[in-house]
This record gives sequence, C-alpha cells and structure tokens, in this order.
Amino acid sequence: MKTIPIQPAPPGDDEEIVVSLYAAQEKIQSRSVTGVFARWRWFFVWATQLVFYGLAWLPWNGRQAVLFDLEARRFYLFDLILYPQDFIYLTGLLVISALALFLFTAVAGRLWCGFTCPQTVYTEIFMWIERRVEGDRSARLRLDAAPMSAAKFGKRALKHGLWGALSLWTGFTFVGYFTPIRELAGLVASLSLGPWQTFWILFYGLATYGNAGFLREQVCKYMCPYARFQ
Repeated sequence: MKTIPIQPAPPGDDEEIVVSLYAAQEKIQSRSVTGVFARWRWFFVWATQLVFYGLAWLPWNGRQAVLFDLEARRFYLFDLILYPQDFIYLTGLLVISALALFLFTAVAGRLWCGFTCPQTVYTEIFMWIERRVEGDRSARLRLDAAPMSAAKFGKRALKHGLWGALSLWTGFTFVGYFTPIRELAGLVASLSLGPWQTFWILFYGLATYGNAGFLREQVCKYMCPYARFQ
C-alpha cells in the first residue's frame, strides 16, 4: 500500500484538506498455498463447519440439542436449560473466553484470526469455490483482464450462484438455532416464513456473501475490533 504524503497548505490558504481513512486497492488474487499450516487451517474449516451446520440438526431427548428459544425465554444446551436469570453464567463464560483468546494469542500468535475466525473460515471456503470454478491465480488474472464473453459470464454466474447458495444455507442454519430448524425447513418448503425469519436469513446470508466474497481482508483491516487490539 502506497502512502501519499500530505503537503501542508500555504500560509493564508483556508482551503480544507480531506484525508481518506480508506485505501482503495485492487482485488487480490491469491495463490494456492500448501504446507502444514494450510492443512491445519482446512482441519479447522471442516471442524467448525461440521459443528455449525450439524449441531442444529442434532436431536436430544425429543427436542433440538442446541436451541435459543427467545419466545419462550429458554436456552437449551443438551441437558442444560438456562433461563433469563441464569445469564450470569453466560456472562462469566464469555469473559473467560475473551481472556483465553488474548492469552492464547499472546503465547502462540494469531490462532483465532488465522484458523477459526468465521471471516477466515468462510473466506477460505469462498476462495476454494473460486479456484474450482475459475482456475488458479494466473487463470483468474487472465479472466479478469479478458472482455466479457459467454464463457466468462458462465464462470462468473456459476461462482456467484454457489456463493449465494452457501450464504443462504448459512443464514438458514443461523436462524435454525433460534427457531427449531426442522420447523424452519417446513416453513421454507411451504413458502410461509415469517418476516423476521426471512429478514435474518437474508441478512446473515448477505453478510456472509459480502464479507467472504468481496471484502475479505478489508474486514480485518477496517472493521474487526480484535485487529485493533492486535
């Protein structure tokens, strides 16, 4: 990133100087990386997504294993049932998790950012889809420079279609932790989703699509509060 020095205004010149806090840059086409850290990253991609997508479908004693029922004000965590007055335990857990995050980062580097942060995980998945559809880095650079054609449009449409499908499935799964996911699937199949369910599925899906598909490292540089601490 180039830094452009700002020249001071001449004496007596009252013209305002506008300084942009956002540095625009071209899209980064990354190369495929192999090695021990890349394998560990994919291990955590699989582990986190199997938990996220699979846990919502896990039955437990006649109900969903993990369900945050806001309407009934009950949070189900396997055999544990929490009520609003039990939030002190959740607060303590969050405080311990935050302290552990800073401790592990200070001792062993940016473990969270590099391996388990949702931004990292979904960006890795989206980049894998991009490589499978459009090819390696050199092929993607040639595709970017090529004029629009039927082949280029087809590849771009397929890539964005897969990105959109994964994003909507992610939003559906997220809402499935607050509305029983089997009931939610029935509502989707019958096209009878409520307004709030529709809103949060689309909102979370759009956030996944935009952050992992387009913003990527810009989220870490300009939006993530944890990066400010680092």
